[in-house]
Amino acid sequence: MSDLSAARARYVELIARRERIASKRLLAALATVPRENFLARGPWRVKTEAARSYRLTPDADPVHLYDNVLVAIDARRKLDTGLPSLWAHFIDLLDVREKHRVVQIGCGLGYFSAILSEIVGPNGRVQAIECEARLAKRAATYLRAYRNVEVVHGDGCRDIGEPADVIIVHAGFSHPHPLWLQSLRPRGRLLVPLTQRDREGAALKVTRRGKGFEAEAVQQIRIFPGQGRGVTALDDRVAEWWQRASSLAPLRFRDLAQGLPSDG
Repeated sequence: MSDLSAARARYVELIARRERIASKRLLAALATVPRENFLARGPWRVKTEAARSYRLTPDADPVHLYDNVLVAIDARRKLDTGLPSLWAHFIDLLDVREKHRVVQIGCGLGYFSAILSEIVGPNGRVQAIECEARLAKRAATYLRAYRNVEVVHGDGCRDIGEPADVIIVHAGFSHPHPLWLQSLRPRGRLLVPLTQRDREGAALKVTRRGKGFEAEAVQQIRIFPGQGRGVTALDDRVAEWWQRASSLAPLRFRDLAQGLPSDG
């Protein structure tokens, strides 16, 4: 076994053990998709979940990428790839399966789009939306071989196409957007980080149930803010309300009014 193959095997084992991953298709995708194919050429700036600053890998050997580390896309803005264990946990939690239609909002450079592509298979579809033109162009190039993935340069709060089984938001917002809720199929799931201006908050899982929705906070998170995320104190209070209310017990609602649950 080559050094790279061994590093990939350890990477999958680490994530599987740490997050207790149930999906065999997810683990197979983590073992199959080359992380280095979705990044600029190394060396890379990387950091662990708890680290405050980046460190530069010794060289451009992809073996350095097969660890549970963030990799800088734009270090100046603190814009990174997603932490592998965290997003693997979310994908597993959302029970992504074969033939599902999955929408990603904020796909970055497309690594997790490729992971999702492998999980949903040739009869499933992934729509990967990215608001930054430069990132969308790079993601489209990296994902060219994944025929069931469509990369869209656009605003995921304006149009996400057809109804989806799963919607995953890879950026922080103050509340779930009504479009995302309306676009869920019956029993569809949404994962959205609800954060304040300091980027801190909680990831919310929302499930469509009958004519309404059920929401629960599932994980503390720190993440880059989404395009259009409000910057006022009121937006922070809305995000904080969601975090507190959904952490106590599953929160049931039918609609939203000014970003908060409504029975209307």
